[in-house]
Amino acid sequence: MTAASPFTLLGRSSECKARYGELATLHGTVATPVFMPVGTQATVKAMTPQSLVDIGAQIILGNTYHLYIRPGHELIRTFGGLHRFMHWDRPILTDSGGFQIFSLQELAKITEEGAAFRSHLDGSRLFLSPEDAVRVQEALGADIMMALDTCIPYPASRDEAARATDLTARWARRCRAVQSETGQHLFGIVQGGMYPDLRLEAIEQLVEIGFDGYALGGLSVGEPKELMHELLAVTADRLPAGHARYLMGVGTPEDLVEGVYHGIDMFDCVMPTRNARNGMLFTSQGRLVIKNACFQQDQRPVDETCGCYTCRHFSRAYLRHLFQSREILAYQLNSIHNLHYYCTLMAEMREAIRADRFLAFRHAFYQQRAEPSAEHQVEPEERT
Repeated sequence: MTAASPFTLLGRSSECKARYGELATLHGTVATPVFMPVGTQATVKAMTPQSLVDIGAQIILGNTYHLYIRPGHELIRTFGGLHRFMHWDRPILTDSGGFQIFSLQELAKITEEGAAFRSHLDGSRLFLSPEDAVRVQEALGADIMMALDTCIPYPASRDEAARATDLTARWARRCRAVQSETGQHLFGIVQGGMYPDLRLEAIEQLVEIGFDGYALGGLSVGEPKELMHELLAVTADRLPAGHARYLMGVGTPEDLVEGVYHGIDMFDCVMPTRNARNGMLFTSQGRLVIKNACFQQDQRPVDETCGCYTCRHFSRAYLRHLFQSREILAYQLNSIHNLHYYCTLMAEMREAIRADRFLAFRHAFYQQRAEPSAEHQVEPEERT
């Protein structure tokens, strides 16, 4: 039996699985589908909270693992939670830390009880149980908390994937059992590796426990893009229709469009800010590498269809100069543009679904990228 849902489904496309809705939280209502900028350590890199508001961010993401290690959830609790600590009064989702622990495999040991690991900062011994993960996130004051999961590498054998998926389900039950009546939401995470039947079994297990929302984890971990889309097609619509559906750690603009096409409501990824710091900018025609010499005297904005602060005030030539000079402002202006692009893309998709023209929107989105101009060609080593 599914739990009562904070998500309201407002409408669907008549042409595909795309849908739009609202997710109610303690710090406001989020219109979906939505992209969440990643603020791993209580900050979205190179962005002020006001800049996030200005680009249209509705909700951001923090990370339990990193905040547990530094500065510590108890310190953040003394400030009244993460919202006051970082001066952000809109919703926050916190990842459970499972992926970060997984990425530190040489420093971690996963057991039935939880994850024993060493801090990547000083090597100190730490332990995080499913119960701890919930208590830490409650102390942080997250609007949406994630159950602790066991991530599965790619490739992985079926036996390895099955064992990890079953452990994630047992941990999920323990997370749900200790959740307090605080009004914070708890989402379960679907694992299963690249095996469709294991993912469908994981969905059944989580729905039987009952969560406030459901996430698809363990995708975009090195598998071919076509395989990720195949798994989305099989699993996304099997998640409860009346609950929010979250695709974790994904991805490119193309991934967001395909995710919405398959019925996903929520996304997060470091790509817009990480690429911004590396000089790669997202535009309506594709990717643009600002360090390229062709922009040295270019007086145009990054994207002439974009209304962000960066595009309204600065030329490609100036942005290239900042980046080549390694000026901090380059990272800020590039990040403002990329995150504005992502948030605007989601707003356009919400409107396309409401108008029941999502397939036309999707076609136009790809048509603009079909024959990129020379300035939008990206060298192979710089592709994302």
